[in-house]
Amino acid sequence: MKKLAVAILFGGESEEHDVSIKSAKEIAGSIDTENYQPIFVGITKAGHWKLCDSPETNWEQSNYPTAFLSPDKQIHGLIVLADRSYQTIQIDVVFSVLHGKTGEDGVIQGLFELSGIPYVGCAIQSSVLCMDKSLTYLVTKHAGFHTPKFIVLEEEETIDEHQLNYPVFIKPARSGSSFGITKVQQPTEAAQAIETARKYDSKILIEEAVSGIEVGCAVLGNQTQLITGEVDQITLINGFFKIHQETDPEKGSENSFFTVPAALSIEKRREIQSTAKNIYKSLGCTGLARIDLFLTDNGRLIINEVNTMPGFTSYSRYPRMMKAAGFSIAQLIETSIALALAKKTSLK
Repeated sequence: MKKLAVAILFGGESEEHDVSIKSAKEIAGSIDTENYQPIFVGITKAGHWKLCDSPETNWEQSNYPTAFLSPDKQIHGLIVLADRSYQTIQIDVVFSVLHGKTGEDGVIQGLFELSGIPYVGCAIQSSVLCMDKSLTYLVTKHAGFHTPKFIVLEEEETIDEHQLNYPVFIKPARSGSSFGITKVQQPTEAAQAIETARKYDSKILIEEAVSGIEVGCAVLGNQTQLITGEVDQITLINGFFKIHQETDPEKGSENSFFTVPAALSIEKRREIQSTAKNIYKSLGCTGLARIDLFLTDNGRLIINEVNTMPGFTSYSRYPRMMKAAGFSIAQLIETSIALALAKKTSLK
């Protein structure tokens, strides 16, 4: 049987570049090479695409050839430049583990659509909606879900800090892994927090600090055929959850720990899973996504964020939740690829 050629994209220009490399390494070590031929394409922080042997540590410094995905459906794959000539490599499916900007915001998904190649994960529209937290809140609130109270500051827009009801979180509207987020306790801290957030995005979100515990749910599937992982729970020792910015996350978080399944009643965990599925559908998600929620003291579920390409690292929440539900990373990769191929077939 012919192996499926799977292009694995990693790296990228966002602040989550290093996390993406770790995700690619985990996939490289887990993908079934009996059925799939992985083809690794690394994107440097400067936006240079390289055809790599693997996502090893020094791939950015190695003399790998330039390779990029062609938008021409007839090529249906990569163009590789070397020795003043080029060759093409046909690709059956793309598994992009690009996180953050240009990876989860609909940009790379647009290229996939032009190329005609099936791809793992959410399509353009849902990627755009989920990457921008303010749009996520607007759509899901209209669909009947609870969201934090929030204010949006567009580029150059200001606000009277004394009008805010503290504490608040000030964050980039379109960033991930807690980059640029500050918990603000008083008006004198707000200006610096806004400046910090603007380093990552011109659009800023100011939202109320929700009192409650943080829970998450991994969702896998297309349309109505959805599978959920076990619900997880984050217990914070101090501050807020930001494991991807820590020194050695592989050894555990510096200020938090996980419980999977969450230390909640079976009924509440089922409610969280059902809510996550409905949020997933309301945003038009396909393939996979992680739905993060707050559970308040009075039992209300409030949306935190939706991550359309969650990490696949050894310490990432999504594979941990799916593993607790019986899915190994190899099975998760296989199912994600099957869903990508099924999605493309359904659109023909």
